[in-house]
Amino acid sequence: MRDADLFILAIGAQRLVELVVARRNAKWSLAHGGREFGRDHYPAMVGMHALLLVSCVVEVWVLGRPFIGWLGWPMVAVVVLSTVVRWRCVAVLGKLWNSRLIVIPGAPLVRDGLYRWVRHPNYTAVAAEVAALPLVHSAWVTAIVFSIANALVLSVRIRAENAALGYA
Repeated sequence: MRDADLFILAIGAQRLVELVVARRNAKWSLAHGGREFGRDHYPAMVGMHALLLVSCVVEVWVLGRPFIGWLGWPMVAVVVLSTVVRWRCVAVLGKLWNSRLIVIPGAPLVRDGLYRWVRHPNYTAVAAEVAALPLVHSAWVTAIVFSIANALVLSVRIRAENAALGYA
């Protein structure tokens, strides 16, 4: 197993931990009167993220993409920073965070942490990660294709989330 594979495996393991937290928080939110929105786009979002990880490995293997230090190390830093930002969002939202779009009626909007300055800091971090992760090992085709796919998914997701949260 190469370093590229191990890095993607570590990101995949982190995503699985996220899904466990999300499932626990979704159960809690639904038990507290939460209502789910945007159910139609959720499978596409999950599938896109899973295929991103697979594509990162496949492009490197099939096309022999090398690790280029001047590109790879800054991209590792972007992935690490985006992961820190995403987990900070999870911490700030607490039990209200999950990967599904569940809103508890009457719950106040969270305006702490990064949410003071950015309406969707988690999605900003995800966009950075989707672009940077493939570029760690110069998988530029994956970076382009999945950045476009992520932009499409997020345009639907953010619209659904804004409607669910009552943003104008």
